[in-house]
Amino acid sequence: MAQLSFLCIATYFKGQDFMRSCKALGNTVYLLTVEKLRDAEWPHDAIDDVFYLPNPENTSENLDRMLTGLAHTMRQHKIDRVVALDDFDVEKGALIRETFRIPGMGQTTARFFRDKLAMRMRAAAEGIRVPRFSSLFHDQSITDFIQTSEGPWLVKPRSEASATGIKKVHNIDEAWQVIHALGERRHEYLIEEFKPGRVYHVDSLSFEGKIIFSRASRYLATPMEVSHGGGVFRTVTLAKNDAETVALREINERVMNAFGMKSSASHSEYIRGDHDGELYFLETASRVGGAHIAEMVEAASGINLWTEWAKLETALARNERYKIPKESDHYAGLIVSLARQQWPDMAAFSDDEIWWRMNKEYHVGLIVRSKKQPRILALLDKYMQHIYNDFHASAPVPDKPTS
Repeated sequence: MAQLSFLCIATYFKGQDFMRSCKALGNTVYLLTVEKLRDAEWPHDAIDDVFYLPNPENTSENLDRMLTGLAHTMRQHKIDRVVALDDFDVEKGALIRETFRIPGMGQTTARFFRDKLAMRMRAAAEGIRVPRFSSLFHDQSITDFIQTSEGPWLVKPRSEASATGIKKVHNIDEAWQVIHALGERRHEYLIEEFKPGRVYHVDSLSFEGKIIFSRASRYLATPMEVSHGGGVFRTVTLAKNDAETVALREINERVMNAFGMKSSASHSEYIRGDHDGELYFLETASRVGGAHIAEMVEAASGINLWTEWAKLETALARNERYKIPKESDHYAGLIVSLARQQWPDMAAFSDDEIWWRMNKEYHVGLIVRSKKQPRILALLDKYMQHIYNDFHASAPVPDKPTS
């Protein structure tokens, strides 16, 4: 069996399980990261070489420098596959594949998993419900959109992650004030109606154009609510075959097909609007869900998304069959908060259902697992009150992401 070489791009500290699994499968593993993360605790026993970028931003200058550096590197290091492990690396991965003719997701498809305007336009064209939206290219079109839609509205970046850079506006004057403040970068944003509702995420694995695993979950506090309101992040998995899960799987399959997903992990978000009870597509990404959602999915299903992603990428490259392991069937819930203490003492959290504990400075977090969803919800409610009383801190949402 020929040994394959994988270039893993991670300009945020994540994907350790992917690299370990990729190496365990007999592959050569290269890591492309940033100088800022040179001293991060990467799994160096699973990495054959590390290459560093001075800056993670996807500017023309930085991308050109990346390609030039890789061109020199590839004179001595063969690269068979490129895997982008975070949102901000998807564009880099697609550009590298296109430039060096490496199989995998190209730049056109990658747009649908990075550019929120491209996502909405493609989804709407395929008859998938999305909140009403407008680009910020043409002044009169923006004014017409605001005058014929219902506020409040969100002005959001097309290519950031989570709630970074999002502004809520409530009238046309406020909207234009925010738009004008964007200056020469306004074409990098969009505006859309904000409708309250229940927000869900579907975490999936696809292989050769077919979704082979998915787990649906409901945010009890969304990333945007936490970032803008200073709350505690909470999410809980849904029953595998209840009506809501079936509906989420159906819309998720439509989105993956519309966007040209072939083989990757994906994390997608949907909302059931309070105003009409319908499901709407919000956004998607061709990577494993962040904020420890992957660990929650593993607690519920027994499926480690990072590990299985490495396996299916390897099988694809070797032209082999891949089969997802048998799932377990539990409910799981995740709760995470910033903490006032540098190393919070979580000894008071002692329930038998605790499956995972966070170990990170100025953070507190837990994952619980049970066969009964009401027990999960009760524990998350109890922990939320405890965290608010004894640990919770909040910080303003950044205008730009930080690694």
